Amino acid sequence: MDIKKDIRFRVYIAFTCICVFGFAIIIKAALIQVKEGPRLKAMAKEMHTRFDTLLADRCNIYTEDGVLLSSSKPEFDVHIDFSVIDSGLFAKNIDSLCLCMSQLFVTKTPDQYKEEFVRAYNEENRYYFLGRKLDYSQYEAIRSFPIFRKGKGLGGFIVDSREKRDNPYNMLAYRTIGVYRDSNISGLEATYNKDLVGENGRRVVQKSTGSVWVPIEGSEVDPQNGKDVVTTLDIGVQDVAEHALMSILQKYECLYGTCIVMEVATGKVRTLVNLGRQTDGSYWEDFNYAMIPTEPGSTFKMVTLLSLLNDKYINVNDLVDAQGGAIHFGNRTMKDSHLGLHVMPIWKAYAESSNAAMAWLADKYYSNNPSKYIKHLTDLHLDLPTGIDLAGERRPVVTKPGSSSWSNTSLPWMATGYGVLISPLHTCMLYNAIANNGAMMKPYLVSSIKEYGKEVKTFQPTVIEQVGDANVVAQLQKCMRAVVTEGTAKGIESPYYTMAGKTGTAQVADKGIRYTDGVYQGSFVGFLPAENPKYTICVVIRTKPHSAAYYGGAIAAPVFRMVADKIFSQNMGAWAGPLDSLSRNASGVIPAKAATARSYQVLLAALDKRTPMSFDYMNIMTELHTDSNRHMSVQPAKLYRNVMPDVTGMGLRDAVYVLENNGLLVTVVGKGKVSVQSIAPGTRIAKGQTITLQLS
Repeated sequence: MDIKKDIRFRVYIAFTCICVFGFAIIIKAALIQVKEGPRLKAMAKEMHTRFDTLLADRCNIYTEDGVLLSSSKPEFDVHIDFSVIDSGLFAKNIDSLCLCMSQLFVTKTPDQYKEEFVRAYNEENRYYFLGRKLDYSQYEAIRSFPIFRKGKGLGGFIVDSREKRDNPYNMLAYRTIGVYRDSNISGLEATYNKDLVGENGRRVVQKSTGSVWVPIEGSEVDPQNGKDVVTTLDIGVQDVAEHALMSILQKYECLYGTCIVMEVATGKVRTLVNLGRQTDGSYWEDFNYAMIPTEPGSTFKMVTLLSLLNDKYINVNDLVDAQGGAIHFGNRTMKDSHLGLHVMPIWKAYAESSNAAMAWLADKYYSNNPSKYIKHLTDLHLDLPTGIDLAGERRPVVTKPGSSSWSNTSLPWMATGYGVLISPLHTCMLYNAIANNGAMMKPYLVSSIKEYGKEVKTFQPTVIEQVGDANVVAQLQKCMRAVVTEGTAKGIESPYYTMAGKTGTAQVADKGIRYTDGVYQGSFVGFLPAENPKYTICVVIRTKPHSAAYYGGAIAAPVFRMVADKIFSQNMGAWAGPLDSLSRNASGVIPAKAATARSYQVLLAALDKRTPMSFDYMNIMTELHTDSNRHMSVQPAKLYRNVMPDVTGMGLRDAVYVLENNGLLVTVVGKGKVSVQSIAPGTRIAKGQTITLQLS
């Protein structure tokens, strides 16, 4: 009896537990249905539907004449899942697959590919690496190969695609154009990122049989592609400026250099080169040196002269005594780089770049009220960034009276370019204002934004300030002209066009460099042609410690000349006036390019001009000459030994003939006529040197 009760008790306990457990399941199921049901349904739906992002195309960066500077191109990483490939398919096609691979990638033989593929197949490798960063043509070729053409499900072909930002000209204007990567964006790519990037779209896709994701019709939201950015850069001048600057940097092992070309009337930046020395001794566009404030040196004397003229304290024909080139201010002595200068006109002191004379003038007229001098600097916006449309511009530094760094010698030293930090871009902007009859233009790099070829936004020239009246500007232009004709840049001028400018040499003490380290900054800034300025060029170069050459006239002025020659030779901006009115040397030679007489015959016929021409000249290089009565004749060209001729605009055969006769090795890119030559006209050349011709 007790046993039966015991058994019955155990049965009741078990039954009760089962009921409680069942009831708990029912409650839990209800809770899940009510509370978590919507979330779980959504999760289930997500397993069968999802949103896919439709990437917008990042658009391109161009020059005004349509040259592509930056664009996006696809890159592909390819892997193979050997576990899904049928054994019969693999055995039948492995030999032909390996042959195709060896023809596309010549680094391995068919047997080597077969050995690797067979081993990976036997190991059932599910993510075998086949190629990284393949371009579109390589990707299209591989996906058409035997086995791989079956796709992912049968051929194991796995591809990961992405877009890569590409600069077709490599280093050319690299820092200006900038880079665009996930973790790094700079230059114009950063400034105009919102215009370039566009807006991504999306669509809903649903999983169907075979785990294939199929778009749901009507769910697409199309991406809005970006817009094209049109820059003011001239790639031909940019190329010549880079090569010219590079040649000087390499020759003297300089630390870095920058070259800016600005259009006088508009402020458009036509060229912006920045080259820095790397640890291996090579040079690269690694930093935007044009926008880094440094002590400018003697080019800042323009500010001092401009201040004195605007305040009506002086006329450039007034006399100033440099006192032998050494004048004491407080406990310091201001010295000229070359002693011996005494009484002379102010324009002459400027042309000779006399530190002593400029410091004395500033001290005489502003020592009792230095804030008046500083106000001229602020009026010229030299205490503010230029506002150029390029990311990374730093603010200049102007020491002011009352600050902890101001002393009784600050003014005379500032008058000669020390104790103030401005960028090369500021210097270029200031001198461009003198070239532009006193109108200071805001520098800019982008002329328009285009969408599908149509302009949606244009950028117009902006006048920042009128720096002086016509009389002041004329006197400053006279001083700058004297620098070239009889001052520190004498000998730089071309026989074909005029120029005006200013040299600058500053001893450097910044970024861990001390004055005793012997590092200098050589500069030259000027404009051309002097009588009707069209372009301003600024070159700034920082030397290595204790360099053999450091004066602006020795290292920066030659770069200026090479770039100016290029601008003149390609007639960038179309100087107004008849063909022979801009400049002609004493012999009556028009600065037209040398060409075969046959080419000139066609030109003169188009101009309805008739000129006698010897048959012997028909296939040799010739020049067009005029006499005092403007009668034209074609004569053999004067091609000077060891001097680079200008071959832009020539046909390839004529150009190669001229260059090879000068002992040069010629490489050619493109088709058509010569649009760019890698060595600037007038440059000294050596036999065996290589020159690259860009045809278009």
